[in-house]
Amino acid sequence: MSACPPHRAEAHKAGRIHRPHSPPPGRPRRFRIAPADLSASVTVFLISLPLSLGIALATGAPLQAGLVAAAVGSLVAGRLGGAPLTVSGPTAGLTVVTADLIQQYGWRTTCAVTILAGVTQVALGWLRVARTALAVSPAIVHGMLAGIGVTIAVAQLHIVLGGTPQSSVLDNLRALPAQLADLHPGALAVSALTLVVLLGWSRVPGRAGRILRFVPAALAAMLTATAVALAMGLRLPRVDLPSWSNHALAGFPEGPALPLAAAVLTITLVGGVETLLSAVAVDKIAATRGGAPVPRADLDRELRGQGFANMASGTLGGLPVTGVAVRSSANARSGAVSRNSAMLHSLWIAAAALLLVPALELIPLAALAALVMAIGIQMVSLHHIRTVNRHREALVYAVTAVAVTFLGVLEGVGVGVAAAVAVALHRLTHTRITHEVSGGVHHVHVRGQLTFLAVPRLSRALHLVPEGADAVVELHGSFVDHAAYESLEDWRNTHVAHGGSVRLTGLRAGLATTDATPAKSAPAGTAAIDDTPAPGADPAGSPSTSHKAPSAVHAAREAHEAHEAGHGSGAGGVRETGDAPEPPPSDHELVRGISAFQRDTAPLVRRRLARLAREGQRPAQLFLTCADSRLVTSMITSSRPGDLFVVRNVGNLVPPPGEDPGDDSVAAAIEYAVDVLRVRSITVCGHSGCGAMQALIDSEPGSDGTPLQRWLRHGLPSLRRMTSGSHRPARLASREPADAVELLCLTNVAQQLEHLMAHESVARAVEQGRLELTGMYFHVGEAQAYLLTEAPETPVFAHVRETEADLTGAS
Repeated sequence: MSACPPHRAEAHKAGRIHRPHSPPPGRPRRFRIAPADLSASVTVFLISLPLSLGIALATGAPLQAGLVAAAVGSLVAGRLGGAPLTVSGPTAGLTVVTADLIQQYGWRTTCAVTILAGVTQVALGWLRVARTALAVSPAIVHGMLAGIGVTIAVAQLHIVLGGTPQSSVLDNLRALPAQLADLHPGALAVSALTLVVLLGWSRVPGRAGRILRFVPAALAAMLTATAVALAMGLRLPRVDLPSWSNHALAGFPEGPALPLAAAVLTITLVGGVETLLSAVAVDKIAATRGGAPVPRADLDRELRGQGFANMASGTLGGLPVTGVAVRSSANARSGAVSRNSAMLHSLWIAAAALLLVPALELIPLAALAALVMAIGIQMVSLHHIRTVNRHREALVYAVTAVAVTFLGVLEGVGVGVAAAVAVALHRLTHTRITHEVSGGVHHVHVRGQLTFLAVPRLSRALHLVPEGADAVVELHGSFVDHAAYESLEDWRNTHVAHGGSVRLTGLRAGLATTDATPAKSAPAGTAAIDDTPAPGADPAGSPSTSHKAPSAVHAAREAHEAHEAGHGSGAGGVRETGDAPEPPPSDHELVRGISAFQRDTAPLVRRRLARLAREGQRPAQLFLTCADSRLVTSMITSSRPGDLFVVRNVGNLVPPPGEDPGDDSVAAAIEYAVDVLRVRSITVCGHSGCGAMQALIDSEPGSDGTPLQRWLRHGLPSLRRMTSGSHRPARLASREPADAVELLCLTNVAQQLEHLMAHESVARAVEQGRLELTGMYFHVGEAQAYLLTEAPETPVFAHVRETEADLTGAS
């Protein structure tokens, strides 16, 4: 239960208890266009207009089809999709597939395939498999985009030179020498001018550059090339937009069922993956740009929205659509705050398609081809190449890119998946197992994945260890399967039974682990063990594993140090530490702790942290507590990385706003958590034996000479609250406070909750029903947490288990 402001007390008395993480109640929405959405929609429109025409040109579709896709797709997906800032439209990623469809089956059948792909995307969205698409290796996705980019660039090069592209990359490459011998100087000049403006627009220095950046580079390139071509009177093929009365709509699909089904599958998967990657990328931009918070993307809803958009686009004679990263990023960076921006952008596209046809028909096709060729080249990203190379997946990237270029998108992705599987199997089967003797201790090193395939080699290495010898088995891989686990355990038990000692290092699949101290420190006939997770434990960093592993390693280290110092003995060779004094902290302790984390804990949390790195942080709680080293917030709350936004200071104090301009760090964290991260609850956690509260009691009036004394002035309202008698004293549900320090610790939590309500962002969020305030008290000696419950006159800290039972009964 939560500490609530006075004006909400009646609701709690009436029995209406809201869970801390329940979503805010729904409110009726009113359509309102924010100025930021209006300006962002214009920016995206100026980028989208030439790109839509260029992509239609590259596919061989009617140029109007690109405008239809941009207008209809963005309107439908913007209204029904789950990513508010994503802008949909025709994309270069589907250019090759669409061009092949048009060439083989005609435009009407291509529209029908687009509709069927939309239906499939809607079905996948209802099945809630959107996040599964993100499991595809990034090396395959980026390799696919690179292969498509090469295909686009080679095809458009022929138009840049004044010719006509062929049907395949090989044909285009073979025809290139003849095209170079018969190039069109005017087309080449316009294309070169387009590329120069496009690439150099953002590089203009100084004040002029800042002014020019208000106009998108693609639009500037089109305007410049068109103006120069008109001024020089160049006779070049230009954009041809026939009357809308002649616009071709979808027809019944005609052609072999299997190739058409493959085309539907390709558009579904390629368009879906590109949409979801775009939504994730825009989430990152929105989370880091500041300003008004934007809800994170609902990927399943976004996939359904794109499916409906494809159905609408195909029905009205438009190209396939996806969420487009370039336009979506521009939308987010332009300050858009809602889906209204994408929907307005579609209206501007529709207006241009109806009213600006004479102006659009002045654009030379060579300028559009140069624009699309530049997009294709940029799809071969050096950043992506460096990233996949760093993760040793360059081979998968290269194989996918080459296969897509010369075989086609669906075939190339299939080859890429096969390459990824082959690389994974190679890593799985090429486990290095070595044996060496150092200082009389036999070391068996296992590097890689320890599976049943490596059991024979593991057995040979283990049997090189003589009976009765000291042994260390170091597991440097990230996975141990059951067969390998059983083999290793059987050998260890046998070796210990014959008087040897065994130490296993590396937290892998539930195998016992200890710190990397020498094995000879354990007596003969023992195996050093601890309480690491059992096989099948969550590798993504669940509360049980992410906290048990470090504490187990620490316990083993203490046991070993106690043994070295000669403090008692315990069964099995692991000695109890008793009251052995802790060694003084040193750099060696830090290094050892970091090494233990990298070896034992990092493998458990790596996948979750990698996901958080991709998607950004979205914690549910702001947890404000004391800087006391005995409070381990993640352990107390059983939380994982990314769950808590933590603010720590001496005394878990919340300075009231405006009290001291020099104390803005806590206020800044509160504002960021509430307005940007949109946390659903704020918890103020005090604790027993707080030195800050003791210092408040012992302080003399007017003692504010040191930084600590000046900071503790923010705790004086708590001290006055405790001593004034104007409030009933805070107490624990099971007993009265043990002394004045504990009473002040409890009172301080209640006081800081009132200080929180003085912050405008907190008061506003509480009033809107999207934020709960919670008080918490942690008794260090008891290892017990208490939550503050709402009482008519007295803040009561109830046992956390009692509180949970109350909530369960109330619900």
